[in-house]
Amino acid sequence: MAKFKIDKNKVNAKTINRTIRIKQETFDKLMELSNGNEISFNKVVNECIEYALSHM
Repeated sequence: MAKFKIDKNKVNAKTINRTIRIKQETFDKLMELSNGNEISFNKVVNECIEYALSHM
Protein backbone atom coordinates (compact mmCIF):
# COMPACT_ATOMS: atom_id res chain seq x y z
CA MET A 1 0.00 0.00 0.00
CA ALA A 2 1.26 3.46 -0.86
CA LYS A 3 2.39 5.66 1.99
CA PHE A 4 0.03 8.50 2.91
CA LYS A 5 1.34 11.88 1.85
CA ILE A 6 -0.45 15.22 2.04
CA ASP A 7 -0.32 17.16 -1.22
CA LYS A 8 -0.09 20.81 -0.16
CA ASN A 9 -0.50 22.10 -3.71
CA LYS A 10 -3.55 20.11 -4.76
CA VAL A 11 -6.63 22.28 -5.14
CA ASN A 12 -10.04 20.80 -4.53
CA ALA A 13 -12.70 21.81 -7.01
CA LYS A 14 -16.31 21.97 -5.90
CA THR A 15 -17.02 21.40 -2.21
CA ILE A 16 -20.09 20.96 -0.03
CA ASN A 17 -20.67 21.66 3.65
CA ARG A 18 -21.49 18.70 5.86
CA THR A 19 -21.35 18.22 9.62
CA ILE A 20 -19.73 15.03 10.92
CA ARG A 21 -18.88 13.64 14.34
CA ILE A 22 -15.43 12.23 15.03
CA LYS A 23 -13.74 10.81 18.11
CA GLN A 24 -11.74 13.26 20.22
CA GLU A 25 -8.49 11.31 19.70
CA THR A 26 -9.04 11.30 15.93
CA PHE A 27 -9.61 15.05 16.00
CA ASP A 28 -6.42 15.53 18.02
CA LYS A 29 -4.36 13.50 15.51
CA LEU A 30 -5.83 15.45 12.58
CA MET A 31 -5.03 18.74 14.31
CA GLU A 32 -1.43 17.56 14.87
CA LEU A 33 -1.11 16.80 11.16
CA SER A 34 -2.66 20.13 10.28
CA ASN A 35 -0.40 22.16 12.55
CA GLY A 36 2.71 20.12 11.78
CA ASN A 37 2.31 20.57 8.02
CA GLU A 38 1.00 24.14 8.12
CA ILE A 39 -2.16 23.29 6.21
CA SER A 40 -5.82 23.59 7.08
CA PHE A 41 -7.67 21.01 9.14
CA ASN A 42 -10.15 20.70 6.28
CA LYS A 43 -7.38 19.84 3.80
CA VAL A 44 -6.01 17.13 6.11
CA VAL A 45 -9.47 15.57 6.48
CA ASN A 46 -10.09 15.62 2.72
CA GLU A 47 -6.66 14.13 1.95
CA CYS A 48 -7.26 11.34 4.47
CA ILE A 49 -10.67 10.55 3.00
CA GLU A 50 -9.34 10.53 -0.58
CA TYR A 51 -6.44 8.26 0.43
CA ALA A 52 -8.75 5.83 2.22
CA LEU A 53 -11.22 5.70 -0.67
CA SER A 54 -8.51 5.05 -3.26
CA HIS A 55 -7.08 2.19 -1.17
CA MET A 56 -10.28 0.24 -0.53
